[in-house]
Amino acid sequence: MIDFSLSDEQRMVRDSVRDFIEKEVMPFEPQVLRNEREGRPGLSREEQKELREKAKAAGFWGIGTPEEYGGTDLGAVMTSIVAMEGGRTFVPFSFGGTADNILYAGTDAQKQEYLIPVINGERRSCFAITEPSAGSDARNIRTRAVRDGDDWIINGEKIFITNGNEADFVMVFAVTDPEKGSEGGITCFLVDREMGWTSQPIPTMGEWGPGALHFDNVRVPGDHVLGEVGWGFKLAMQWIGNGRYLIPSRAIGAAERLLEMAIEHSKNRVSMGHPIAEYQAIQWHIADSHVEIESARWLTLYAAWLLENNKDNRHAASIAKLTGSVMANKVVDRVLQIHGGMGYTKELPIERWYRELRLLRIFEGTDEIQKRTIARNLIKGHAKVSVLGA
Repeated sequence: MIDFSLSDEQRMVRDSVRDFIEKEVMPFEPQVLRNEREGRPGLSREEQKELREKAKAAGFWGIGTPEEYGGTDLGAVMTSIVAMEGGRTFVPFSFGGTADNILYAGTDAQKQEYLIPVINGERRSCFAITEPSAGSDARNIRTRAVRDGDDWIINGEKIFITNGNEADFVMVFAVTDPEKGSEGGITCFLVDREMGWTSQPIPTMGEWGPGALHFDNVRVPGDHVLGEVGWGFKLAMQWIGNGRYLIPSRAIGAAERLLEMAIEHSKNRVSMGHPIAEYQAIQWHIADSHVEIESARWLTLYAAWLLENNKDNRHAASIAKLTGSVMANKVVDRVLQIHGGMGYTKELPIERWYRELRLLRIFEGTDEIQKRTIARNLIKGHAKVSVLGA
């Protein structure tokens, strides 16, 4: 039985998170817009750290992290709901206390060196699989790792790597057996920046500033393999699949806030003697947006529920990611249209959200890849048309 009604405790968590976002994070929005216009980062590292410390003091630390590592482990459904609340602001902020899920596959020594420091906010990681010739097609990676005694020598390039310019270490995926390819020939390595890899910023149309990573004969000790040799593609898919439902979660939060802005503006903006909220064209924009937000919400919560109940959520997560990404782009376009010329200016955050949300249809699997995945699952019988009855 699926029941998305919240307990009193869950409702309290949701309301507390929203209160924190509204009181502590949203006040930074004018500064973030001003900084962007002047070519500066939205928030400084010091400001981000200050916000994380406030969040930690409020109990929002390690929301999806197991309790044994100091987290609250709220589960996938509540993590999704918290992400929706966080998505209501464009301020670049995260609650902290979390680490990439695949770091839990490390040895005890690796957990001490990488996992725990990331959870504690002492080190920053990045996940590097995308290459110039291997974007959505992760099986086509060309970065090579060759044995040299007990070490590995890595050569290659990764692009569009989130946190690639700030990370202290990288989880990099390289081909270790070209004949096996993704079926046992790709390995994940934990590589500290001090080992020799370099990064260069890639300018984008939004706040997201990924890096291009270069590996030129980077020597990596053999004990820095994450998991097992050849096990890398499985880890990569685990990393991508586990967090895919969080992308539409944040999209829903952004779309909610944007729709609220549009409703308020439509009631106050007078044209030809009437508030534009009285015109059918505006009402349809509002109605369509609300219907699409609600549709995406339940698809996303279903994907989170499957994960929380130890069920295979990959098909549902692809549906949620596709639906949520497209929905958010439709909503922000309508909201900009409702605001008219003011929506196009940098005085309001709508144009920024317009640019930021466009990324959702590209990263973590493009719209086209999600459609391919969904269709292939149905054709091959991995999923059924009546999903809830499967």
